[in-house]
Amino acid sequence: MDLNDKVIITCAVTGAIHTPSMSPHLPVTPEEIAAAAVGAAEAGAAIVHLHARDPETGKPDQTPEAFARFLPRIKQATNAVINLTTGGAPYMTVQERVKPAQQFKPEVASLNMGSMNFGLFPMLNRFKEFKHDWERDALEASRDLVFRNSFADIEFVLRKLGDAGTRFEFECYDISHLYNLSHFLERGLVKPPLFVQSVFGILGGIGPHPEDVQHMKRTADRLFGKQYKWSVLGAGRNQLAIAAQAAAMGGNVRVGLEDSLWSGPGRLAQSNAEQVRMVRQIIEGLGRSIATPDEARQILELKGADRVAF
Repeated sequence: MDLNDKVIITCAVTGAIHTPSMSPHLPVTPEEIAAAAVGAAEAGAAIVHLHARDPETGKPDQTPEAFARFLPRIKQATNAVINLTTGGAPYMTVQERVKPAQQFKPEVASLNMGSMNFGLFPMLNRFKEFKHDWERDALEASRDLVFRNSFADIEFVLRKLGDAGTRFEFECYDISHLYNLSHFLERGLVKPPLFVQSVFGILGGIGPHPEDVQHMKRTADRLFGKQYKWSVLGAGRNQLAIAAQAAAMGGNVRVGLEDSLWSGPGRLAQSNAEQVRMVRQIIEGLGRSIATPDEARQILELKGADRVAF
């Protein structure tokens, strides 16, 4: 089968959006994060996208030491491509956010392609009780939060990681972010194939309507032509609907508890692997097949797991 018809499943196992009180299944400790990543890979994820957390409070932790507690375990247990966040949490500086990827030189790192409002406070309508003080405070503070990703910030990350051969998952939360990426492509600071992750359903970014998905795809096609690979993630209850639409349109997909805690209406996902299995069933039901980690490496022209620093 043509590699271009293979679907790359990325699984983002914990992230920085959801808090421990929202689900008992959200990975928090290094052991839980490693087990979640391995389980997702075994279920069919070619790429695992990783954040770290304080094991006591579950608060996002962007120190290299936090990532060092689980990266070797995951690499030893699976062949999956490891993707490290440079997004961290929206309130962190870019200098803080880039440190783990700068130290560990992964095959892939995420890179947010524009500044935006990042509203998480609507989750306070659903979740009322919290174990840790920081959880409610972080959600409430997002009413007045700008997730900064200026042109200087983006260039800073590109230059810090480019020499190590790390490629990027370009996270685009709106149409303008595609144009920002096009700017860096024109300047020669990024090179194809671009791995474009379109994000739908975050308050402050583009919405989750099917027409929004089509608009993102049409714009990316016009800007990048055959120079990119398209993937999508839908936040919250939009996760599988948007994945299904994108898979039917020839795209790749991302799932995981970073993006959604749910496996159905009012039903918490028991694991990241559960979401991977669900989206895999959709993909295979459409007559497409999933990419293995090594096929994903070929499609995205990655440097290989033997050239990382962990």
